Amino acid sequence: MKYVLILPDGAADDPLPSLDGKTPLAAAATPNMDLVAAHGVQGLAQTVPAGFIPGTDVATLSLFSYDPAGYYTGRAPLEAAAQGLTAASDELIFRCNFVTIDDNGCLADFTADHITQPHADRLIADLNTVFADAGCVFHAGVSYRNLMMAQEAARFEGLVCQAPHDIPGLAVADYPPHGCCQPGLDWLKMLMQRAADDVLADHPVNTERIANGQGPATNIWLWGQGRPTVLEPFADRFNGVRGVVITGVDIIRGIARCMGMELIEVPGATGYLDTDYAAKGAAGVRALDDYDMVVVHIEAPDEAGHEGNAAAKVKAIEEVDCHIVGPMLEAVQQFKEWRIMVAPDHPTPCTTKAHSSVPPPFCYTGSDILADTAQHSGLPFCEQSAQQTGVMVDPGSALMGRFIVGQDEYHES
Repeated sequence: MKYVLILPDGAADDPLPSLDGKTPLAAAATPNMDLVAAHGVQGLAQTVPAGFIPGTDVATLSLFSYDPAGYYTGRAPLEAAAQGLTAASDELIFRCNFVTIDDNGCLADFTADHITQPHADRLIADLNTVFADAGCVFHAGVSYRNLMMAQEAARFEGLVCQAPHDIPGLAVADYPPHGCCQPGLDWLKMLMQRAADDVLADHPVNTERIANGQGPATNIWLWGQGRPTVLEPFADRFNGVRGVVITGVDIIRGIARCMGMELIEVPGATGYLDTDYAAKGAAGVRALDDYDMVVVHIEAPDEAGHEGNAAAKVKAIEEVDCHIVGPMLEAVQQFKEWRIMVAPDHPTPCTTKAHSSVPPPFCYTGSDILADTAQHSGLPFCEQSAQQTGVMVDPGSALMGRFIVGQDEYHES
């Protein structure tokens, strides 16, 4: 059996006035996703369990069958796994964003205007120089997405940090780190303040960016902290299914590594709206010859949601459908036994510009799956259609087992 899983990150949304009351998924031209939905199962999945902050980390663990309640240790450890970084027993791993905070103290941009890799690398190098004796090490990631490892992990027990992508435009003073002992909080505040004042304020990188009309990296933002994540190998959970993942972001790379899947790096896969959709689709098609499961993750819809750009989100979804879902649907059908699923991890509504825990839609079909012709045949793939089917997978971590192992439990004869 060949399996294809396509993850358009954050593609789910709310109805928008600018789209005549439709969601981006409903407004987009998605003939291939619609074909999958029309010939198989469509429904909703509760990928973010109650009590968890909605995010790609939690939701994607669910989609791969790992209940976050038993496996989630934080976002940063997963990204560290992507880089092959190993934390010492007394170290805590933090996600370290470069961000832009405006003169009013509001979070203007959680990506520092999508800072380029060369610029980010230079800033990380200088942070390590300045904080060489501070008990921490910074590690460059992708663009604004970096890591920091801090010693004396015990002082951060109970720490709660705000994800910056969920507070765009809001006053950062209202979202300070909290929950751990005072020495831990004092150290974090010192580090972030000194990074802003002693490294970033007059850095040549920021001078250059401002001169070129780009937003500066005014601050670092530490969050997503945790200890290393341990996952049971995916192949052990699903009868030896050997998988590979194609993605442009470290959080998905890290989950792949933790569950024992291989990675294919695709030139032009940027993790943003300018990603090379066709190259990712072509790489996925080629990988079908060598792996039982091919996973293609696309970050672009999520980025458009965070920017509140409905038109860009529609375009990103259409690119995914045309250049990834279409070619992979055609290619996988060349095998005798096959299944394909499209599953956004969570909504990122353009109105809030933040992740949501509302169940996103999914659809899947395959060589041995019949469409629910009794009630739901022909419905296009979107949130409203998925809700109309009445299919709800809760917990969302059960969806993968139904996709790989089970028959269509929702077919009505």
